[in-house]
Amino acid sequence: MASIGWVLLLFLAQLHTLLSTSIAHRADGGNLTHLPVSFLCHPNQAKALLQLKKSFSFSRSTTRLSSWRNGTDCCLWEGVGCDPSSGHVTILDLNNRCLSSHGLDPALFSLISLWRLDLSMNDIGGDNIQSAGFERFTFLTHLNLSNSGLYGQIPPSISKLVNLLSLDLSTYNIDYSLGFYGPNYYDYYNNLWESSFDTFVANLSNLRELYLDSVDLSNSGEEWGTSLAAYVPQLQVLSLADCSLSGPIHKALSRLHSLVVINLQGNFDAAAGPFPEFFMDFPNLTVLQLSETNLEGRLPSRPFQSKNLRVLDLSYNMNLSGHVPNFSNASSLETLRLDGTNFVYAIPTPSSNFASLKELALNRNLISVDFLSAFGRLKSLHQLDLHCFLDNELDIDLDSGSDLGPIFSWIGQHKNLTSLGLFGCNFSGVPPILLSNFMNLKNLEIDNCDLPSPVLHAVGNLTGLQTLEMHYCTTYGSMPSSIGNLTNLRNLYILSWFSGPMPAAIGELTNLRNLYIEGAGFSGPMPDAIGELTNLRNLYIEFAWFSGPMPAAIGELTNLRNMYIAHCGFSGPMPPAIGKLTNLRNMYIVDSGFSGSMPAPIGNLTNLEAMDIHGCQISGLIPYAIGQLNKLRWLVLRGCNFSGSIPSSIVNLTQLTMLDLSSNSLNDV
Repeated sequence: MASIGWVLLLFLAQLHTLLSTSIAHRADGGNLTHLPVSFLCHPNQAKALLQLKKSFSFSRSTTRLSSWRNGTDCCLWEGVGCDPSSGHVTILDLNNRCLSSHGLDPALFSLISLWRLDLSMNDIGGDNIQSAGFERFTFLTHLNLSNSGLYGQIPPSISKLVNLLSLDLSTYNIDYSLGFYGPNYYDYYNNLWESSFDTFVANLSNLRELYLDSVDLSNSGEEWGTSLAAYVPQLQVLSLADCSLSGPIHKALSRLHSLVVINLQGNFDAAAGPFPEFFMDFPNLTVLQLSETNLEGRLPSRPFQSKNLRVLDLSYNMNLSGHVPNFSNASSLETLRLDGTNFVYAIPTPSSNFASLKELALNRNLISVDFLSAFGRLKSLHQLDLHCFLDNELDIDLDSGSDLGPIFSWIGQHKNLTSLGLFGCNFSGVPPILLSNFMNLKNLEIDNCDLPSPVLHAVGNLTGLQTLEMHYCTTYGSMPSSIGNLTNLRNLYILSWFSGPMPAAIGELTNLRNLYIEGAGFSGPMPDAIGELTNLRNLYIEFAWFSGPMPAAIGELTNLRNMYIAHCGFSGPMPPAIGKLTNLRNMYIVDSGFSGSMPAPIGNLTNLEAMDIHGCQISGLIPYAIGQLNKLRWLVLRGCNFSGSIPSSIVNLTQLTMLDLSSNSLNDV
């Protein structure tokens, strides 16, 4: 009998060890670690989650939520976390799954035990957002609905979440490659506003982090500063970028000594006001972003007291003057942006140590070898932007080898520098050999510069470049064939005028992923060498005056995802080889001179989600094969010369949200 009791005790001990050391489940692939639970989640909560799943469209999603299955433990489902003692669902994190729904299903609001809810980067916008039941989440501490396609006033029920520590309703810039604006462009963008900021924050006294970037607060007047100081005294992160704030930055914010991050950039309509000197006294400040906030007057000469300041951005406050800022601990600084200001320099003191500086942007007044050399060797510097504009014009005084030569030599000493931006510089007197100082660069952006042909040719020797951008530069003659030397290029952005044909050497850029050409003025045919760019993902060409047909070689770009061709002067029919672009997601062909019938192989583009062809001379029948494009959400064939009947196969396009066949000669329209 004693032996049986010993065996039983041993079994119970092993069972306890097994349960307590079971492997933690990571629900979202890396963000949420789930504590072990020894029982299934509550059936009513599993049912609510399954109803929520049913409300989602997965047409563009990165997941199918395949682990969300009836009869399984919802605490082990993707993006779900449970309290280990009660089994209640406390975490729902579906960030960046690209899910779509028409509003929020009411089932969501039955998960009243939630502490953390993250539905950011999903298109969940709908008419019911104002009546959503957020007030039921009485335990919620973290809510992230950024980039979720929300529209309207911030739901009043959110202001009742008294336990919130972090709230994010922002719209952040999404990296749509090449600025390709497809029908999905705004899907994730919130378009929110709040007319009474005071009412909105009155109950949020526990907030530590508030992110409302791009929420329209223009009707809140100047109360936003006083309201935050009165109701949210423990705030640590304040991000109100691009909110159309009015009034200067209120001195009431001086009471928020716990602030660590302040981002008010892009509020260029704010009333002009002085730099808020009290920010200099915040002891724990790490990030201060005040670009384009209409600051004026002189910057106080005393140093920032925080010894942990990493980011200071005062750029594009044109009337902000004085000397370059002082720091009590320059060694912590990683980003310093002073471009677009009216600062002048005093030589940094020998004790200044900018050892951590990674990003530096300077205005014309600060582009001096004396000033730059006083920094010493900036071993951590990765990005440098030099704005040579003087009173918004090219600086004709900074245009010779004697002026720019020493500066370029200083740049060449920084072997870790990978990104360089040159804005408004005049290269007319610059020996091309000076560009040899840029051999370590990976990224070069040249904007509004005067670029003689020898200098432009020398750019072709910077063979380490992965990104080259030339925006609105004055050029002379054709694009040099030396562009073909840049075989490591991944991204090429040309928004500058060139005469003559596109060089066939463009075909040497076989690693290119993104090609953006606008206003380049190329004449003659598009070279067949374009077909050599087999790694290309995005092709954007606008206002390039090619003549003749589009080459059949375009069909070799089989990795292409997005194609935008507008105002390009092509003639003749679209090449049938376009049907080989089977990975294409978005196709836009606008006012580009194509004629003849639409090629039937276009039905092979079964991954297309958007097709917009308008303003062309394409005629004949809409091909029956168009019904094979069953992923299409957006179909516009407007203002062409299509005739006959709409093909019956179009009923197969069950995902369509936009159909425009107007301004043709169709029988059924």
